[in-house]
Amino acid sequence: MSDLYLTVANHHTFEQEIKKSRFICSIAKVHSENEAKEFIQSIQNKYSKANHHCYAYTIGEHSEIKRESDNGEPSGTAGLPILNTLEKEQLHDVIAVVTRYFGGIKLGAGGLIRAYGGTTSLAINEVGLAQRITQQQLIIQVNYSNHEKLKYYLSQNNLVITNEVFVTDVTVTVPVDVNFLELAIDQLTNQFNDSLTISIGSLQYNEIPYSK
Repeated sequence: MSDLYLTVANHHTFEQEIKKSRFICSIAKVHSENEAKEFIQSIQNKYSKANHHCYAYTIGEHSEIKRESDNGEPSGTAGLPILNTLEKEQLHDVIAVVTRYFGGIKLGAGGLIRAYGGTTSLAINEVGLAQRITQQQLIIQVNYSNHEKLKYYLSQNNLVITNEVFVTDVTVTVPVDVNFLELAIDQLTNQFNDSLTISIGSLQYNEIPYSK
């Protein structure tokens, strides 16, 4: 996985008027092409009297799925500018649908490209971004006498316990960023004089707020 995997934080709608035409960008997080198609359909239903519903989406770690549509606008003036904006922002698993209510004034090819790309960009600025991080579960077995000491150590190092099981010993589960995994194990081993039993659990993905 790449070091920076960005997506949008949530669903959002942004609207602006350009030369009497209304441009409405509806942007959302999607994880499959079916989800993207369902979102497009929902926007078409919501704004059923609009002249155009142009869109682009990119899905997957390496943007394995990319689609764009001008939906009746001149070729290359709507879907591609939307897609280019998503790619410029390095976004994954995201769809943007820009709906247009034609206001009677033609914008020309350059004007359309700026309108569709610009409306998408402004929507992204408002919605906010999230960074997906890859974490590995550390499963730590500790005796009761060191349990509180371990909890304190983890809290001081910004490591969050997601599960605890109390039997003969205490088994603690802590997600750790993959880039920090080996260092975390070494530090725990040294801090507790090799008294912990540490094993590696499953990979998981979490999202945290991201700002440029």
